Amino acid sequence: MNSVQAKKHLGQHFLNDKNIAKKIVDSLTPNLGFSKVLEVGPGMGVLSDFLIENQDIELHLIDIDTESIAYLENKYPSLGKRLIHGDFLKLNFQELFNEKFAIIGNFPYNISSQILFKILDNKDQVPQTVGMFQKEVAERCTAQPGSKSYGILSVLLQAYFDIKYLFTVKAGAFNPPPKVLSGVIELRRNNVRKLDCNEALFKKVVKAAFNQRRKTLRNALSVILSKEKLNANPIDFLSLRAERLSVEDFIKLTNQIEKAL
Repeated sequence: MNSVQAKKHLGQHFLNDKNIAKKIVDSLTPNLGFSKVLEVGPGMGVLSDFLIENQDIELHLIDIDTESIAYLENKYPSLGKRLIHGDFLKLNFQELFNEKFAIIGNFPYNISSQILFKILDNKDQVPQTVGMFQKEVAERCTAQPGSKSYGILSVLLQAYFDIKYLFTVKAGAFNPPPKVLSGVIELRRNNVRKLDCNEALFKKVVKAAFNQRRKTLRNALSVILSKEKLNANPIDFLSLRAERLSVEDFIKLTNQIEKAL
């Protein structure tokens, strides 16, 4: 097998620019406390070619595409069981690794938000993620309060990760070329082990606030707390919209709502 056919239903766009591939791989920082790296959706191995040369890491690949797996088995016979045919979204991180590991990939654009939420759910096991996303999603991850891109993903990820937008990649670097620009970002686990609030309620508050982002928080949060209770208790920010609040503001808001419940 000389190549793999990109499949639209899997959101596959194979990166074919080796300079960009090397730039992505060079963004990994093994001194952050991991030696194992999981590449998601390796396709034909343009990132893997550089990763496999790195003696400081133990590389694992996961791909849902049977054709890619067959191609990669032939290309990297030494990987053996470290080449996984499976769905990243269904992967049990603890079963695969009993230690911290990094994630890297040219991620399928059709499941990019789900990939980020999966990493968020396993945040204490993943000190670093470097990946390519649709530019719009990458910008959402790094967006700051007040911008149109700022939303649920921005707040929940930035609560636990320091996120950098590294660079933009044009459509011509892929086969087939996507109809959008792509952006490479780095997520690095911050020092916040636990938020200074009820974390489950924090997530609920953030989601409710942005689900009706055009409304003020007084209206948007009425699905969690009645308007009577919202008005009867000392709760800040209610006249603002969600996009104006920082992560710290949402933590403060969560604590005030918990007291009023």
